[in-house]
Amino acid sequence: GEFREGAMNALRGCGLWLRVCKAAASPQTWLRRMLHYRTEERGRPNTLEYRLYLKDAEDKYISPFHDIPLYAVTEDKDIPPKRSKTNRNEVIFNMVVEVPRWTNAKMEIATKEPLNPIKQDVKKGKLRSVANIFPYKGYIWNYGALPQTWEDPSFKDKDTDCFGDNDPIDVCEIGSQVYSRGEVIQVKPLGVLALIDEGETDWKVIAINVEDPEAEKFNDIEDVRKHKPGYLEATADWLKLYKVPDGKPENQLAFNGEFKNKEFAVEIIKSTHEHWKALIHKKADGGAIDCKNVLISDSPFCCSEGEARSIVQSVPVLDSADGVSQEVNMWHFLSK
Repeated sequence: GEFREGAMNALRGCGLWLRVCKAAASPQTWLRRMLHYRTEERGRPNTLEYRLYLKDAEDKYISPFHDIPLYAVTEDKDIPPKRSKTNRNEVIFNMVVEVPRWTNAKMEIATKEPLNPIKQDVKKGKLRSVANIFPYKGYIWNYGALPQTWEDPSFKDKDTDCFGDNDPIDVCEIGSQVYSRGEVIQVKPLGVLALIDEGETDWKVIAINVEDPEAEKFNDIEDVRKHKPGYLEATADWLKLYKVPDGKPENQLAFNGEFKNKEFAVEIIKSTHEHWKALIHKKADGGAIDCKNVLISDSPFCCSEGEARSIVQSVPVLDSADGVSQEVNMWHFLSK
Protein backbone atom coordinates (compact mmCIF):
# COMPACT_ATOMS: atom_id res chain seq x y z
CA GLY A 1 0.00 0.00 0.00
CA GLU A 2 2.61 2.55 1.05
CA PHE A 3 4.86 1.60 -1.85
CA ARG A 4 2.04 1.98 -4.30
CA GLU A 5 1.02 5.37 -2.89
CA GLY A 6 4.65 6.50 -2.99
CA ALA A 7 5.00 5.30 -6.56
CA MET A 8 1.83 7.13 -7.56
CA ASN A 9 3.13 10.34 -6.04
CA ALA A 10 6.47 9.84 -7.79
CA LEU A 11 4.68 9.31 -11.09
CA ARG A 12 2.63 12.47 -10.55
CA GLY A 13 5.82 14.33 -9.78
CA CYS A 14 7.45 13.10 -13.00
CA GLY A 15 4.49 14.25 -15.07
CA LEU A 16 3.79 10.59 -15.78
CA TRP A 17 0.33 10.31 -14.30
CA LEU A 18 -0.78 9.00 -17.68
CA ARG A 19 -4.25 7.56 -17.81
CA VAL A 20 -3.42 5.40 -14.80
CA CYS A 21 -6.92 5.86 -13.44
CA LYS A 22 -8.35 4.59 -16.73
CA ALA A 23 -6.03 1.62 -17.09
CA ALA A 24 -7.89 -1.64 -16.84
CA ALA A 25 -4.70 -3.56 -16.05
CA SER A 26 -3.84 -4.67 -12.53
CA PRO A 27 -1.84 -2.30 -10.28
CA GLN A 28 1.33 -4.37 -10.77
CA THR A 29 0.96 -4.28 -14.54
CA TRP A 30 0.51 -0.53 -14.85
CA LEU A 31 3.17 0.17 -12.29
CA ARG A 32 5.73 -1.91 -14.16
CA ARG A 33 4.69 -0.33 -17.43
CA MET A 34 4.75 3.24 -16.14
CA LEU A 35 8.11 2.76 -14.44
CA HIS A 36 9.71 1.05 -17.39
CA TYR A 37 10.53 4.17 -19.41
CA ARG A 38 10.17 7.76 -18.38
CA THR A 39 10.48 11.01 -20.27
CA GLU A 40 12.30 14.23 -19.50
CA GLU A 41 11.51 17.41 -21.38
CA ARG A 42 14.22 20.00 -21.96
CA GLY A 43 14.12 23.44 -23.54
CA ARG A 44 11.03 25.44 -24.35
CA PRO A 45 8.07 23.55 -25.85
CA ASN A 46 6.94 24.74 -29.29
CA THR A 47 10.39 26.14 -30.13
CA LEU A 48 13.33 24.85 -32.14
CA GLU A 49 15.26 23.96 -28.95
CA TYR A 50 12.62 21.70 -27.33
CA ARG A 51 13.75 18.09 -26.75
CA LEU A 52 12.19 15.06 -25.06
CA TYR A 53 14.71 12.53 -23.67
CA LEU A 54 13.98 9.01 -22.46
CA LYS A 55 15.19 7.23 -19.33
CA ASP A 56 14.94 3.56 -18.47
CA ALA A 57 13.70 1.92 -15.26
CA GLU A 58 17.13 2.40 -13.69
CA ASP A 59 17.00 6.14 -14.37
CA LYS A 60 19.67 5.98 -17.09
CA TYR A 61 19.28 8.30 -20.04
CA ILE A 62 18.90 6.17 -23.15
CA SER A 63 18.37 6.45 -26.89
CA PRO A 64 14.80 5.59 -27.97
CA PHE A 65 16.24 4.65 -31.38
CA HIS A 66 18.95 2.23 -30.19
CA ASP A 67 18.47 1.26 -26.53
CA ILE A 68 14.82 0.16 -26.45
CA PRO A 69 14.53 -3.43 -27.69
CA LEU A 70 12.46 -4.00 -30.82
CA TYR A 71 10.95 -7.18 -29.39
CA ALA A 72 8.84 -6.64 -26.28
CA VAL A 73 9.40 -9.34 -23.72
CA THR A 74 6.35 -9.66 -21.54
CA GLU A 75 7.61 -9.80 -17.98
CA ASP A 76 4.17 -9.73 -16.43
CA LYS A 77 2.86 -12.67 -14.52
CA ASP A 78 -0.52 -10.93 -14.40
CA ILE A 79 -1.33 -10.93 -18.11
CA PRO A 80 -4.43 -13.08 -18.39
CA PRO A 81 -3.68 -16.39 -20.10
CA LYS A 82 -6.51 -15.83 -22.58
CA ARG A 83 -4.44 -13.16 -24.33
CA SER A 84 -1.52 -15.45 -25.05
CA LYS A 85 -3.85 -18.28 -26.03
CA THR A 86 -5.29 -16.31 -28.95
CA ASN A 87 -2.03 -16.83 -30.81
CA ARG A 88 0.91 -18.54 -29.22
CA ASN A 89 3.28 -17.16 -31.84
CA GLU A 90 2.20 -13.56 -31.29
CA VAL A 91 5.02 -11.18 -32.20
CA ILE A 92 4.93 -8.11 -29.99
CA PHE A 93 7.05 -5.04 -30.66
CA ASN A 94 7.88 -1.99 -28.60
CA MET A 95 6.67 1.25 -30.18
CA VAL A 96 7.86 4.74 -29.28
CA VAL A 97 4.96 7.19 -29.59
CA GLU A 98 6.14 10.39 -31.26
CA VAL A 99 2.80 11.97 -32.14
CA PRO A 100 -0.39 11.41 -30.09
CA ARG A 101 -3.55 11.06 -32.15
CA TRP A 102 -5.36 14.34 -33.06
CA THR A 103 -2.22 16.45 -32.58
CA ASN A 104 -0.46 18.30 -35.41
CA ALA A 105 3.17 18.90 -34.38
CA LYS A 106 5.42 16.68 -36.52
CA MET A 107 7.48 15.26 -33.66
CA GLU A 108 10.12 12.65 -34.44
CA ILE A 109 13.13 10.85 -33.06
CA ALA A 110 16.14 13.05 -33.89
CA THR A 111 18.26 10.40 -35.59
CA LYS A 112 21.23 12.76 -36.10
CA GLU A 113 21.52 13.99 -32.49
CA PRO A 114 23.24 12.18 -29.60
CA LEU A 115 20.77 10.00 -27.65
CA ASN A 116 18.18 10.72 -30.37
CA PRO A 117 15.66 12.76 -28.34
CA ILE A 118 12.20 13.45 -29.76
CA LYS A 119 12.00 16.92 -31.32
CA GLN A 120 9.75 18.77 -33.73
CA ASP A 121 10.77 18.50 -37.36
CA VAL A 122 11.99 21.71 -39.00
CA LYS A 123 11.62 22.80 -42.63
CA LYS A 124 13.32 26.01 -43.81
CA GLY A 125 13.89 27.14 -40.23
CA LYS A 126 10.22 26.70 -39.24
CA LEU A 127 8.65 24.08 -36.98
CA ARG A 128 6.62 21.59 -39.00
CA SER A 129 3.03 20.65 -38.27
CA VAL A 130 0.72 18.58 -40.44
CA ALA A 131 -2.28 20.37 -41.85
CA ASN A 132 -5.85 19.43 -40.99
CA ILE A 133 -7.24 18.11 -44.26
CA PHE A 134 -11.04 17.91 -44.14
CA PRO A 135 -12.44 15.81 -42.52
CA TYR A 136 -9.31 14.90 -40.49
CA LYS A 137 -7.82 16.60 -37.45
CA GLY A 138 -4.04 16.24 -37.20
CA TYR A 139 -2.73 12.68 -37.16
CA ILE A 140 -5.52 10.09 -37.22
CA TRP A 141 -3.61 7.44 -35.23
CA ASN A 142 -1.02 7.41 -32.50
CA TYR A 143 2.04 7.73 -34.69
CA GLY A 144 5.57 6.68 -33.89
CA ALA A 145 8.45 4.35 -34.64
CA LEU A 146 9.73 0.88 -33.89
CA PRO A 147 13.08 1.11 -32.06
CA GLN A 148 16.12 -0.78 -33.39
CA THR A 149 14.90 -0.60 -37.00
CA TRP A 150 16.42 1.39 -39.87
CA GLU A 151 15.29 1.89 -43.45
CA ASP A 152 18.73 1.83 -45.06
CA PRO A 153 19.04 4.49 -47.80
CA SER A 154 21.57 2.33 -49.68
CA PHE A 155 19.20 -0.66 -49.75
CA LYS A 156 16.84 -0.91 -52.73
CA ASP A 157 13.64 -2.67 -51.75
CA LYS A 158 12.76 -5.46 -54.17
CA ASP A 159 9.03 -4.81 -53.78
CA THR A 160 8.94 -1.03 -54.15
CA ASP A 161 12.11 -0.56 -56.25
CA CYS A 162 12.97 2.44 -54.04
CA PHE A 163 15.65 3.06 -51.43
CA GLY A 164 14.98 3.41 -47.67
CA ASP A 165 14.18 6.79 -46.09
CA ASN A 166 17.04 6.64 -43.52
CA ASP A 167 14.70 6.52 -40.50
CA PRO A 168 13.34 3.93 -38.08
CA ILE A 169 10.22 2.25 -39.47
CA ASP A 170 6.97 4.19 -38.85
CA VAL A 171 3.91 2.86 -37.04
CA CYS A 172 0.27 3.91 -37.07
CA GLU A 173 -1.34 2.58 -33.86
CA ILE A 174 -5.07 2.25 -34.46
CA GLY A 175 -6.35 1.49 -30.95
CA SER A 176 -9.02 3.30 -28.98
CA GLN A 177 -6.80 5.36 -26.65
CA VAL A 178 -4.62 8.42 -27.10
CA TYR A 179 -1.06 7.97 -25.83
CA SER A 180 1.51 10.53 -24.76
CA ARG A 181 4.56 11.78 -26.58
CA GLY A 182 7.54 9.58 -25.66
CA GLU A 183 5.42 6.78 -24.25
CA VAL A 184 6.65 3.26 -25.02
CA ILE A 185 3.80 0.86 -25.73
CA GLN A 186 3.68 -2.79 -26.80
CA VAL A 187 1.99 -3.38 -30.13
CA LYS A 188 1.12 -6.26 -32.40
CA PRO A 189 1.54 -5.62 -36.13
CA LEU A 190 -1.50 -6.13 -38.36
CA GLY A 191 -0.24 -5.07 -41.77
CA VAL A 192 1.77 -2.49 -43.66
CA LEU A 193 1.37 0.12 -46.38
CA ALA A 194 4.25 1.34 -48.56
CA LEU A 195 4.34 5.08 -49.11
CA ILE A 196 6.68 6.39 -51.80
CA ASP A 197 7.71 9.70 -50.28
CA GLU A 198 9.71 11.85 -52.71
CA GLY A 199 11.19 8.71 -54.28
CA GLU A 200 12.01 6.87 -51.04
CA THR A 201 10.27 3.84 -49.53
CA ASP A 202 8.52 4.82 -46.32
CA TRP A 203 6.78 1.82 -44.77
CA LYS A 204 3.81 2.50 -42.48
CA VAL A 205 3.15 -0.42 -40.14
CA ILE A 206 -0.46 -0.73 -38.98
CA ALA A 207 -0.54 -2.00 -35.38
CA ILE A 208 -2.58 -2.06 -32.18
CA ASN A 209 -1.52 -1.83 -28.56
CA VAL A 210 -1.78 -5.30 -26.97
CA GLU A 211 -3.36 -3.61 -23.92
CA ASP A 212 -6.17 -2.11 -26.01
CA PRO A 213 -9.60 -3.24 -24.78
CA GLU A 214 -10.35 -4.59 -28.28
CA ALA A 215 -6.88 -5.97 -29.10
CA GLU A 216 -8.06 -9.60 -29.17
CA LYS A 217 -10.30 -8.87 -32.17
CA PHE A 218 -7.34 -7.71 -34.26
CA ASN A 219 -4.91 -10.31 -35.63
CA ASP A 220 -4.45 -9.33 -39.28
CA ILE A 221 -5.18 -6.49 -41.68
CA GLU A 222 -8.66 -7.77 -42.64
CA ASP A 223 -9.75 -7.42 -39.00
CA VAL A 224 -9.17 -3.66 -39.28
CA ARG A 225 -11.48 -3.54 -42.30
CA LYS A 226 -14.07 -5.59 -40.44
CA HIS A 227 -14.05 -3.86 -37.03
CA LYS A 228 -13.02 -0.30 -37.99
CA PRO A 229 -14.69 0.21 -41.38
CA GLY A 230 -13.28 3.12 -43.35
CA TYR A 231 -10.10 3.44 -41.25
CA LEU A 232 -7.71 1.87 -43.79
CA GLU A 233 -9.20 3.91 -46.63
CA ALA A 234 -8.85 7.08 -44.52
CA THR A 235 -5.25 6.10 -43.70
CA ALA A 236 -4.31 5.73 -47.38
CA ASP A 237 -6.10 8.99 -48.20
CA TRP A 238 -4.39 10.89 -45.34
CA LEU A 239 -0.91 9.64 -46.30
CA LYS A 240 -1.41 10.53 -49.96
CA LEU A 241 -2.64 14.05 -49.23
CA TYR A 242 -0.86 15.33 -46.13
CA LYS A 243 1.79 17.32 -48.04
CA VAL A 244 -0.63 18.88 -50.55
CA PRO A 245 -1.46 21.96 -48.37
CA ASP A 246 2.31 22.72 -48.38
CA GLY A 247 2.22 22.94 -52.17
CA LYS A 248 3.69 19.47 -52.75
CA PRO A 249 2.24 16.81 -55.08
CA GLU A 250 0.33 13.85 -53.68
CA ASN A 251 2.47 11.03 -52.29
CA GLN A 252 2.41 7.77 -54.23
CA LEU A 253 1.51 4.43 -52.66
CA ALA A 254 3.22 1.21 -53.76
CA PHE A 255 1.16 -1.91 -54.66
CA ASN A 256 -1.66 0.37 -55.93
CA GLY A 257 -2.37 1.43 -52.37
CA GLU A 258 -2.93 -2.12 -51.15
CA PHE A 259 -2.29 -2.86 -47.50
CA LYS A 260 -0.09 -5.93 -47.10
CA ASN A 261 -0.90 -8.45 -44.36
CA LYS A 262 0.68 -9.16 -40.99
CA GLU A 263 3.10 -11.79 -42.27
CA PHE A 264 4.43 -9.37 -44.88
CA ALA A 265 4.71 -6.60 -42.25
CA VAL A 266 6.72 -8.82 -39.88
CA GLU A 267 9.18 -9.69 -42.67
CA ILE A 268 9.69 -6.00 -43.50
CA ILE A 269 10.23 -5.18 -39.81
CA LYS A 270 12.75 -8.04 -39.44
CA SER A 271 14.64 -6.77 -42.48
CA THR A 272 14.85 -3.20 -41.08
CA HIS A 273 16.01 -4.68 -37.75
CA GLU A 274 18.89 -6.45 -39.55
CA HIS A 275 19.84 -3.17 -41.24
CA TRP A 276 19.85 -1.47 -37.82
CA LYS A 277 22.12 -4.19 -36.42
CA ALA A 278 24.63 -3.49 -39.20
CA LEU A 279 24.36 0.23 -38.46
CA ILE A 280 24.91 -0.06 -34.69
CA HIS A 281 27.92 -2.37 -35.16
CA LYS A 282 29.46 -0.06 -37.77
CA LYS A 283 29.00 -2.60 -40.56
CA ALA A 284 26.86 -0.16 -42.57
CA ASP A 285 27.49 3.49 -43.33
CA GLY A 286 24.99 5.53 -41.37
CA GLY A 287 26.23 8.87 -42.70
CA ALA A 288 25.10 11.60 -40.29
CA ILE A 289 23.05 9.22 -38.09
CA ASP A 290 24.07 9.34 -34.43
CA CYS A 291 24.47 5.81 -33.08
CA LYS A 292 25.45 6.76 -29.52
CA ASN A 293 23.82 4.31 -27.13
CA VAL A 294 24.08 3.26 -23.49
CA LEU A 295 22.97 -0.38 -23.45
CA ILE A 296 24.42 -2.07 -26.57
CA SER A 297 27.69 -3.06 -24.90
CA ASP A 298 29.27 -4.63 -28.00
CA SER A 299 28.57 -1.57 -30.17
CA PRO A 300 31.52 0.72 -30.92
CA PHE A 301 29.15 3.65 -30.26
CA CYS A 302 28.29 2.61 -26.68
CA CYS A 303 28.89 5.42 -24.17
CA SER A 304 28.90 5.69 -20.37
CA GLU A 305 25.93 6.76 -18.24
CA GLY A 306 27.93 9.85 -17.28
CA GLU A 307 28.44 10.86 -20.90
CA ALA A 308 24.75 10.33 -21.60
CA ARG A 309 23.83 12.50 -18.61
CA SER A 310 26.14 15.30 -19.72
CA ILE A 311 24.56 15.24 -23.22
CA VAL A 312 21.11 15.81 -21.69
CA GLN A 313 22.37 18.39 -19.20
CA SER A 314 23.91 20.43 -22.02
CA VAL A 315 20.36 21.19 -23.21
CA PRO A 316 18.54 23.99 -21.33
CA VAL A 317 16.09 22.84 -18.65
CA LEU A 318 12.35 22.82 -19.33
CA ASP A 319 10.89 26.29 -19.73
CA SER A 320 7.33 27.58 -20.19
CA ALA A 321 5.80 26.74 -23.56
CA ASP A 322 5.76 29.17 -26.45
CA GLY A 323 2.47 29.90 -28.20
CA VAL A 324 1.47 27.85 -31.26
CA SER A 325 0.55 29.58 -34.52
CA GLN A 326 -3.20 29.70 -35.22
CA GLU A 327 -2.38 28.35 -38.68
CA VAL A 328 -2.25 24.87 -37.08
CA ASN A 329 -6.04 25.02 -36.51
CA MET A 330 -6.96 25.80 -40.12
CA TRP A 331 -9.01 23.28 -42.05
CA HIS A 332 -7.93 22.62 -45.63
CA PHE A 333 -10.47 21.64 -48.26
CA LEU A 334 -8.89 19.89 -51.23
CA SER A 335 -10.70 19.53 -54.53
CA LYS A 336 -11.23 15.88 -55.36
